[in-house]
Amino acid sequence: MIAPQSIQEVLDRIDIIDVVGQFVKLKRRGSNHIGLCPFHHEKTPSFSVSQAKEIYKCFGCGRSGNTIGFLMEHEKYSYVEAIRWLASRYGVELEETDVSPEHRQQQQQAESLFILNAFARDHFARQLTEDGPGTDIGLSYLHERGFTDETIRHFQLGYCPDTRDGFATAAIRAQYSPELLQKSGLVVMRDGQPVDNYRGRIIFPIHNQSGKVIGFGARIIARNDRAPKYINTPENEVYVKSRILYGSYFARHGIDKANECLLVEGYTDVIALHQAGITNAVASGGTSLTTDQLRLIKKYTSNLTIIYDGDNAGIKAALRGLDLALEEGLNVRLVLLPDGDDPDSFVHKKGPEELRAFIESNRKDVILFQLEVALKEAGQDSQKKAALVSQIAESISRLNKAEDFTRQQDYIHRSSELLGIDEQGLTSLVNKIIRERLTKDERKSRVPEPLPDTEPSAEKEHEDAPSLELVRSDEPQERWTLRALLEFGGKAWDAERTVAEYVFHEFDENDILQMIDNPGIRTVIERYRRAYEAGEEMNVKRFLYHEDPEVSRTTISSMEAMLEISPRWSEHYELPLPTREDLYREEVMSCLTYLKLRKIKRLIVENQRDMAPGRSDADLEAVLETHQYLKRLEMELTRTLGTVIIR
Repeated sequence: MIAPQSIQEVLDRIDIIDVVGQFVKLKRRGSNHIGLCPFHHEKTPSFSVSQAKEIYKCFGCGRSGNTIGFLMEHEKYSYVEAIRWLASRYGVELEETDVSPEHRQQQQQAESLFILNAFARDHFARQLTEDGPGTDIGLSYLHERGFTDETIRHFQLGYCPDTRDGFATAAIRAQYSPELLQKSGLVVMRDGQPVDNYRGRIIFPIHNQSGKVIGFGARIIARNDRAPKYINTPENEVYVKSRILYGSYFARHGIDKANECLLVEGYTDVIALHQAGITNAVASGGTSLTTDQLRLIKKYTSNLTIIYDGDNAGIKAALRGLDLALEEGLNVRLVLLPDGDDPDSFVHKKGPEELRAFIESNRKDVILFQLEVALKEAGQDSQKKAALVSQIAESISRLNKAEDFTRQQDYIHRSSELLGIDEQGLTSLVNKIIRERLTKDERKSRVPEPLPDTEPSAEKEHEDAPSLELVRSDEPQERWTLRALLEFGGKAWDAERTVAEYVFHEFDENDILQMIDNPGIRTVIERYRRAYEAGEEMNVKRFLYHEDPEVSRTTISSMEAMLEISPRWSEHYELPLPTREDLYREEVMSCLTYLKLRKIKRLIVENQRDMAPGRSDADLEAVLETHQYLKRLEMELTRTLGTVIIR
């Protein structure tokens, strides 16, 4: 765990223009910076970054956030990975807390492997381009496969010469231990001596989501019936095969923009597609899809298209992990290339446009395709058909989220037609499988049920009450109220009080929270009040980068308004214009007046409930007097709103 003081040191050094500018070309306009949004295709800049507020906002696609949120969204980092990236950029040494000796040793081992892998990547890349076996054999092979020098550099490809210990000698000379070299898989021990494991092979570095090399794939060039075609890094602290998709680091932006992930089988398939401009492709490495791999895809998109060879082996490979993909909520489709072609050969023979067209016109729904293939295999065998019904019902049952209901019903309808069975019967079987799975899960995580609530709920008590729809909050107003408190709470209201003191004096805790409908805004105001009363230092950044994501999101959305004076104003008017900083008291007063007006409107509605038939004349007279009093207050406040800034 990273120590809080280290995180705070990182946050204190953040410059959102510096960070976002690493990925987006920004141009200053007024007090903000603008550029083309990295999250969707656009020709006219609509992506705005505020250095003062430390937030970004795209007025095209609506995405917004702070600096850490940008890294998490754009680079697909976790929160901790984003903090580590920022710490590295700003030279902050992170202090770890509550780390066991075993965990600390594991972290040190992982860091050592990252450093060694970077050394190996650079070594093999040099071998590929240096005169001798690297260029004669390795580079020539890659050029024959149609890969350009730019592509080779982009994917950091390399070559390990077919010598006994060229790399091992260089690594030991650089003071890497033999134990670490063996753990990395780069070196094996033969007769007590270190030997290069990847000799005579093209080297494909494999990257994690932050671009660090975590392992290698090594393809043999020379024909050798006894040697495997590919060797991969053995599992260690940084390389876990089930969590890796080759090319995902290079494809993350392409997937995000296309809102689709293309899954292929091999390293060269990915490289060929990227070279052809199809940059949303990744590879599974020929293994069955795992839950971790599918969740990695889900971070980028819900649309997965599997592209495999059209032979039987390709079909079976494509269908592996299908149920897991459906359970993760992915919309899975399948494209089978003509027999004898893979994505690499297809794109080199026919070009990227024809491949795109082929993908578009040959996508198959993977569940229905699975059914068609299985029906052909079953033939007239009734037992195989019965097993197939259960198999398809099991697959359809994985679509058990509320948002998948329509898809599930469509699958049941179309599958029952293909199988020639009663649709209601298939529906019952699917529901039975879902119930059995839920029952099984409940037994695993059974917890004591709460005692029945003997008190009538507030909802029940007022379910017949008049609607308060007429006085529901105007959410932008609520956000302006929160924004005013966050930005100006520490400023002076008068000689004795701060703005925050004045606000909380005007409204007690229950009052101000009752006037806010948005639960996220209520939460932030409540946290602000508690921290303020505890005497803690108050600033916007405390909430902008809050550890609770909901608090951070609410703060960002409240700070999003980036309205500013047109730079051309001065061309027409010479008088200086007041800023929000100059008029903060008026803005706070406007927000408080609005809250008071809302409270009165609600009291009016509640008072009207007492005008029900059957009340005595005295009661009705009292209710009427209260109503008139509240209406007078409402009119006074309405007039006040006319004299202050209304947001």
